[in-house]
Amino acid sequence: MVVCGDNSLALRLVRELASVYGQRVTVVLPSLRGGDQGPQIAALVGDPRLEVRAVEAQVPDDAALRAAGVETAAALALTSGDDQLNIHAALRARRINPELRLVIRMFNRTLGRYLEDLLDRTIAARVPGLDQVAVDASTTVLSDADTAAPSLVAAAVVGSDKIIQADGLLLRAKDRTIGTADRSDPLCTLALLPDAPDAGEGDVYGAPGDRDGPVLLPDPRDLEGLPPERGTVVLEAITRRPDRPGAPAARVPRLPVGTFFSRRLRASLAGLTAVVVLLAAANWYVTRELPLHAAYVTLLNVLSINEPALEGSTGEQVLQLLGALAGTALLPLLFAVVLESYGTFRQAAALPPPPRGIERHVVLLGLGKVGTRVLDRLLELGIPVVCIERDPEARGIAAARARRVPTLVADVTEDGVLEEAGIARSRALLALTSDSGTNLEAVLYARQVHPGLRVVMRLFDDEFAATVYRTLRDTHPGAQTRSRSVSALAAPAFAGAMMGRQVLGAIPVGRRVLVFAAVSVAGNRLLEGRTVGEAFRPGAWRILALDTAPPDRRRADLRSFSTYTVTGDLAWRLHDGYLMTAGDRVVVAATREGLGVLLAGGDPRGAAAGVPSPAS
Repeated sequence: MVVCGDNSLALRLVRELASVYGQRVTVVLPSLRGGDQGPQIAALVGDPRLEVRAVEAQVPDDAALRAAGVETAAALALTSGDDQLNIHAALRARRINPELRLVIRMFNRTLGRYLEDLLDRTIAARVPGLDQVAVDASTTVLSDADTAAPSLVAAAVVGSDKIIQADGLLLRAKDRTIGTADRSDPLCTLALLPDAPDAGEGDVYGAPGDRDGPVLLPDPRDLEGLPPERGTVVLEAITRRPDRPGAPAARVPRLPVGTFFSRRLRASLAGLTAVVVLLAAANWYVTRELPLHAAYVTLLNVLSINEPALEGSTGEQVLQLLGALAGTALLPLLFAVVLESYGTFRQAAALPPPPRGIERHVVLLGLGKVGTRVLDRLLELGIPVVCIERDPEARGIAAARARRVPTLVADVTEDGVLEEAGIARSRALLALTSDSGTNLEAVLYARQVHPGLRVVMRLFDDEFAATVYRTLRDTHPGAQTRSRSVSALAAPAFAGAMMGRQVLGAIPVGRRVLVFAAVSVAGNRLLEGRTVGEAFRPGAWRILALDTAPPDRRRADLRSFSTYTVTGDLAWRLHDGYLMTAGDRVVVAATREGLGVLLAGGDPRGAAAGVPSPAS
């Protein structure tokens, strides 16, 4: 396995592959003595328990990739935050080794789809006999921001809920007590929460017997006899509601007159129009001319371009003077219309400030890559948002301006910024800048203003995050505090994609992670020839669904069984007695360690030979 990058995602990915999956890993980075994560990666290289080596190169060019062994490698992960650099390296690597499995980090989703299609066509042309499943697994484009955004949004909006999408189904991991979980009929129990009040969220890479934190994928027999108030995390399936009949018809759009002109200006224009109409009516009454002619003469009088009515009657002369007097108010009004229209257009191009009296909103701190994706998710859910960003050229500023999201371009550490964002009336604070110190400072200040506020902060160091979590929990026991690392949430998905399996996503439970992946049954002695119940390994993995053939080729026993739900090609709620065969593909929820053993077919070291390349 080859990993290119010098960032927190690369560090966690190397640790994931080497310690969990037992792979031989080569890291390509600028320097082991400096940079972002160079010294930390050097510690992994020097660990005798891990097979990690490093190649120092400023850029992953052909020479660096060949020195890393890309010609014979099973997979390559490109984790740089520069999309263009990752594209160049992917094209070079595909040319060197057409059968190489690529996992590419990209923020631009549209460009990522084009690149994935291009590289898949390349391997299909170079290896004509390769089946479609292997072609699909040969190139995977992922975004750490997209992977982490659902968990961050769920933690802020609904507290402890974790959400994942899988082939048309929306899955939710929800905290429930044992008594409530029994009545709600969940898909399965994902974790048993600790009963000790001083227990933490657990370590990211905890030992199998570590009980400090949640117990992942417990045996159902272990839940028997526990008090009904004991907390658990259960998996529930949420189906989309069909459109309700008799929905109201769409409203006919109206001209946004109120957007361009103020109420006072509109009243002045209406008053002047009424005066002109009255003068035209009076002119028609006095002169007995046609109404259209009387209106025309009145407009000439208002615009002061009519000949003086020296030979006209006294009434005509009086009306001409009144029209000229009304015309003196026309020029200031026209000037005001121009100024207000110009100001409206300037305001439309600027970021709107937070409206007065806003409440029950989410304050989003940071509009970088992660903040932009989180903003999209919040707006899709219809949740009001107020953003704070220090850099006026940040990636998410354009998106906030286009969608008219109230945004403050200011430093959150300055006095009064959080108050202006309405933090005292908000429902949650999402601190997602790339600076852990700024995130922590904002959270601590927000806690003083609003002690019961739900906060979710982005922290990079696991030990520091665990310490902060315990401190805030002890200081404000009635409030909800969540600390999340984007790279920790994304690393399992990247590692699973490098192992050649379809990773549906990951759900955090405390500071540990459960990975949802699709695994082929063929050749796996832990799955093939076993029933769903026999394949279940407490604390390691659990089978949730069967990824079947097309619907017209599904087995009759699955179609007739009443306790599962079919969506697309997924048969959910499989019964424990179903016998898995080589043609099946199952969806599993697994721990890091369990997925490593499962993908290796039972080899606890997870040797590279146990994970075939796309061409095998």
